[in-house]
Amino acid sequence: MSVVRAWLRHPLFWFYLALGGLFATVLFFAAQEFGYFLAEDPLFLTSLVLVFGVVATIVTVAYKVRKLLQNPLSLAGIVMVLFFAAVAIAAPWLAPPLAPDARPDDPYRIAQCGYLPTPKPPKASDPIDGIIKIVTRQATICEVSPFGTTENQYDIYYGVVWGTHMAFFVGIIITFANVLIGITIGAISAYFGRWLDELLMRITDIFLAFPFLIAAVTMAAVLRAKFGSSGGLMIGVIALIVFGWMGYARLIRGDILSIREREYVLAVRAMGAHDLRILLRHILPNAIYPTLVVASLDVGTYVLSFAALSFLGLGAEIGFADWGQMISFARNWIPNLYEFWYIVFWPGMAILFFVLGWNLIGDAFRDILDPRLRGRV
Repeated sequence: MSVVRAWLRHPLFWFYLALGGLFATVLFFAAQEFGYFLAEDPLFLTSLVLVFGVVATIVTVAYKVRKLLQNPLSLAGIVMVLFFAAVAIAAPWLAPPLAPDARPDDPYRIAQCGYLPTPKPPKASDPIDGIIKIVTRQATICEVSPFGTTENQYDIYYGVVWGTHMAFFVGIIITFANVLIGITIGAISAYFGRWLDELLMRITDIFLAFPFLIAAVTMAAVLRAKFGSSGGLMIGVIALIVFGWMGYARLIRGDILSIREREYVLAVRAMGAHDLRILLRHILPNAIYPTLVVASLDVGTYVLSFAALSFLGLGAEIGFADWGQMISFARNWIPNLYEFWYIVFWPGMAILFFVLGWNLIGDAFRDILDPRLRGRV
């Protein structure tokens, strides 16, 4: 009972409760307004869970590490990331996936306002006023087009709003997979050593020999040629995972090599503890922090890399709500960007501030955990 009372008095308990209630509310109203196929869409559900997970993690870390809120740069990063999280949560109402402009059964298909090959400027004189009209249902997306349209009349505003889902999905999934693979290989290599360490590190060296982005582009091109459009988003995601885990493996290996010979590890081993228990309970918790700092910095990097794949036609499919895909529509209009600036401006600014937010948070984590820099935080 004392544990229950302590939890009930803890501010984070009520925050988690409110966050869970907000998640259920979003799903309920999305199902009521747009049909159950939206609330049951696997990509929508996965992206929404990741967004709420990011919000819960950021608030929890900020609560426990108060220096994050005292540092103006980290606070700016937190505000940026939480802003994009709010846009992702409210996406069904900010850019309703309603016919005839969009498809309720496929919300990530960008609203298409015609088929003319020439981009069109915003129809609303004031973007904010146009967005308000969309949210309040005074006008449809194609009637105001707050940010304008690309070639083939894909609405930029719709793509930017729903692209926040893809940014969180791509950034978190790729980072999590790379960290998991890297930690597994690096931990096994460092703890057991000898021939296993030599074998795993030589495999890691082979993968490190390939330039990251060039190797990812090549693999994505091969997978796209084999699976075509059926591969969807996962082609670019898989390519970035296959060539992205090596840095984490190297980093965690170096930390575990220094920790495994410390007195408390030797004492636990002398008590007869199993290797798996020693590794998971006593070594990894003390070695993982530098890896998590690097991972927080890499979220934005993977979003940029996936945007590059989409720009080259190897990430998201044509017409999919992805920021890199939106910028790719400007390739045929580069000589006339002074006239069609809005094609690259809005998705470009979304990528810039999303990546900047994660980089500021990652820099703050590094400064807090690095004893040489603590005095500057």
